[in-house]
Amino acid sequence: MHQEIIISGFGGQGALFAGQLLAYGALEEGRHVTWIPSYGPEMRGGTANCTVIISDEEIGSPLVRHPTAALVMNPPSFERFEPAVKEGGVLVVNASLISNVSRRDDIRVIAIQANEIGAELGTPQMANVVMVGAMIGVTGVLKFETLDKVLEEHISARHRDKIEANKKALRRGATFADKIVA
Repeated sequence: MHQEIIISGFGGQGALFAGQLLAYGALEEGRHVTWIPSYGPEMRGGTANCTVIISDEEIGSPLVRHPTAALVMNPPSFERFEPAVKEGGVLVVNASLISNVSRRDDIRVIAIQANEIGAELGTPQMANVVMVGAMIGVTGVLKFETLDKVLEEHISARHRDKIEANKKALRRGATFADKIVA
């Protein structure tokens, strides 16, 4: 197994946290992993993205040019990364903010109202975790139980009250993805 993932959105949307969640999950499952954040000087409101590679083998290069999965949280991220997704890959789109529709028929596209699902669970800021859940549900790259453990061990003290909501967000994303990709 070798997954190359890009997560991208505006600063403050949690793209980097989503990548860390995946990276810690991969480490917990004994996989090889890289996590590389990238953000502009604007931070909140500017573009932030990260790449995560999860592999059963040693990783030769941390660079990701053609991801097997991309989670795009805003329109500029869609424009930049939708064409780059590898044939047969997965594109998870935050349809709450992105009205563009992928015309590609060689990838699986999951357009999910991630902000609305996050709001139902207590905060729209959980859109990132909803999208991670959708990607995990389709790719099976990690186990949900592993991510539950990672949330419990790595969420900061000020957000500990949101651990259960984050676990629900993962599963809601996966449930949504199961319905449309079947």
